[in-house]
Amino acid sequence: MEGTEELKNAQNGGLQPPKDGSIKGFESLHRLLEASLSPEIFQEVSRLLIGLNCGRPLERIGYPDLAKNLSLTHDFDLQAFRFHAEKEDMRQSRIVRVGLIQNSIVLPTTAPFADQKKAIMEKLRPLIDAAGASGVNILCLQEAWMMPFAFCTREKQWCEFAEPIYGESTAFLQELARNHNMVIVSPILERDVKHGETIWNTAVIIGNHGNIIGKHRKNHIPRVGDFNESSYYMEGNTGHPVFETAYGKIAVNICYGRHHPLNWLAFGLNGAEIVFNPSATVGELSEPMWPIEARNAAIANSFFVGSINRVGTEVFPNPFTSGDGKPEHRDFGHFYGSSHFSAPDASCSPSLSRCKDGLLVADMDLNLCRQLKDKWGFRMTARYQMYANLLRQYLKPGFIPQVIIDPLLQ
Repeated sequence: MEGTEELKNAQNGGLQPPKDGSIKGFESLHRLLEASLSPEIFQEVSRLLIGLNCGRPLERIGYPDLAKNLSLTHDFDLQAFRFHAEKEDMRQSRIVRVGLIQNSIVLPTTAPFADQKKAIMEKLRPLIDAAGASGVNILCLQEAWMMPFAFCTREKQWCEFAEPIYGESTAFLQELARNHNMVIVSPILERDVKHGETIWNTAVIIGNHGNIIGKHRKNHIPRVGDFNESSYYMEGNTGHPVFETAYGKIAVNICYGRHHPLNWLAFGLNGAEIVFNPSATVGELSEPMWPIEARNAAIANSFFVGSINRVGTEVFPNPFTSGDGKPEHRDFGHFYGSSHFSAPDASCSPSLSRCKDGLLVADMDLNLCRQLKDKWGFRMTARYQMYANLLRQYLKPGFIPQVIIDPLLQ
C-alpha cells in the first residue's frame, strides 16, 4: 500500500492535486486498487488483472537492508517478486534473478552534454548497486539510458551522445558487471566508427565478467506522432540474436519492436528464455497497449518478458511538431514508467511507479518456459510452412490476397 497521504487522497475522492504522472496521487493502478478495495475484493481483482502463477498469487519476496536503504536514500521504487514453476522429477529448478531499472534524466536538456551523461551515470550507480546487493543475475536498463530521448526533435546535435560499442557507457557498466557478477543489458545510441559513422539504436550485452558478449540493433523504427526516429539511426542489421549467458538465454526486443508479433516470434524460434523490451513511450500514445503486448508475447512464445519504460517529462530547448496537426511543443509528454515482468503462464508482476525511478526484481524459474510449451503445444501446432508460403507470396510484386468473394456480390 502507498503512504498515508495517498490513502487520504483516495478517501477524499482524489481531490488533492496528483503528483506528476500519478493516478490521483497513486504511483500505479495496482497501488490505487490496493488502497481503495477491501483485501478480499482486491485479491479477486488482482487475479483478473495480473493472473495467477502456477495457480496461485504471485509471491512477493524481500530484499536486503542495503538495497532498501539505497532506495530510501535515493528515492526510487523497489519491488521484488518470484515466478514459480511446477516441480519436476527429471530437472532441477533453473532459478535466475532478473532486474529492470527505469529512471528519469537528471539535468536539463540545455546542460552540456557531457554533464548530462555523467549525471545520469551517477544517478544509476546506486540503483545498480541495489540490484547487485539483491543478488540480481541479469539486469536491463531502459532504451538510450545514457541520454535524454531527443530523437524526435530532428535536431542533429543530439547525435553527439552516440558512442562506439566500447565507449564510455559500456566501460562504466563493465566495472559494475564485474563487481556484482551480473549480466547487464545496456541499450545505447551506437556510433559505428568502422562503417562510416553509421548510427544505430543498440543493446550491448555485457557478461558477468565484464566482457562484451555481443550486441543487437533495433529492428523496427517508429513513424508515428513525435516518434519519427529515422532521422537518427538505421533499422538494425543483426537479425534476432539470442545470447547464451551464464544465467540463461536472453534476447532484446527494443521498444517499437514490441508492436510486431513476428519480431517476438523470431526471438522465440531462436530459443530465448527471457526477452527484454527496453522502451521510451508516453501515455497518450501507448499506455493502453503497454500491459497487453508483452504479456501476449510471453504467452504466445513461452518465454519471460521484462518491459522497461523511462520516467518523467523531458523538455527540449526548441519547439518541434509531430506532423499530425498538433501545435508545436517542447516535450513528448510523460514517460509513464510502469516497468513490469510477464511470464509464459499469463501471470505478470505489478508495475513500478508511473512517476519515479525504480528497480524491479524477480526470481524466475526458467523451467516454466518448457512447461508451458508442453501444456499448450503452440510450437507443435503452429503451421510454420503455411505461414512461410504466405509470406513468400506476399513479398512478390504480383501478390494476390486469398479472398473469396461472395458470388452474389458480382
